[in-house]
Amino acid sequence: MNMALICVGRLKERYWREASAEYGKRLTRFGRFEVIELPDLPEPQNSSAAICEQICRKEGEAILAKVRQDDIVVALCIDGRQMDSVQLAGRLTQLGDTGRRVVFVIGGSLGLSPEVISRAQLKLSFSPMTFPHQLARVMLLEQVYRACKISAGERYHK
Repeated sequence: MNMALICVGRLKERYWREASAEYGKRLTRFGRFEVIELPDLPEPQNSSAAICEQICRKEGEAILAKVRQDDIVVALCIDGRQMDSVQLAGRLTQLGDTGRRVVFVIGGSLGLSPEVISRAQLKLSFSPMTFPHQLARVMLLEQVYRACKISAGERYHK
């Protein structure tokens, strides 16, 4: 399966970079996998709703510039669908069987623009709770890796 992760912001701490790199390396066993990091735009203190919306829209434009026309987009958002690991494995298998690249998207601190969300074929949520960007990224990579193992009929920890 051909997959990519587009995310706003970079991993600052070494332990997050190492965890991300490890899962990225493991995922290449199941097909092509790439991480595309986009810069997060600075958010001025006490910024208005209009400025936050503008920042979110600009980050969204940068994300969509990296999405190909035939990509299947999976957006991580709080109001997305929650799945267990087996359900995610089944859904990723369905998406991968199309032969199209599956692109996961994690927005910046302000979330995803409406344009990115409307481009997504699947909205995915880990929980109604909010997680730090860096943790969410590693969690996503681990869950995608787990889903690939499940789909391949390999053992995984329950």
